[in-house]
Amino acid sequence: MTHASLYRMAADLVLITHVAYVAFVVIGLFLILLGGCCDWKWIRNPWWRALHLAAISLVAAEAWLGITCPLTTLEMNLRQSAGDATYGDSFIEHWLQKLLYYDAPTWVFTTGYTLFGLAVIVSWWKFRPRPFQKKLSGK
Repeated sequence: MTHASLYRMAADLVLITHVAYVAFVVIGLFLILLGGCCDWKWIRNPWWRALHLAAISLVAAEAWLGITCPLTTLEMNLRQSAGDATYGDSFIEHWLQKLLYYDAPTWVFTTGYTLFGLAVIVSWWKFRPRPFQKKLSGK
């Protein structure tokens, strides 16, 4: 296996991770809203909800601060190290890329991320998670 193919494979793994992150944020909110309406207990897990809120907060903060997502930067650096000027032709790359990247002005993404983040905050209020519990000692 060549260095270029290793870099390409690493870039594909970063892209898969990026898609999984996006899926967690988007599908997570859908499940919170659905679970709140259906009275699913697991959606009230405070750790899961805090992680979900932190995930979209990070995305919104990056957008407001004009910071390129570190996963995007890492993927592009790996592709450049592989000698790829643009995205290559691997199946994973081609299809997952189409799911993540759109051609729109930056303000559209910033607004979308912000509104989505506000929806997550509203879901926190509407379908409150259980409180964090202190770990009990062995007594």
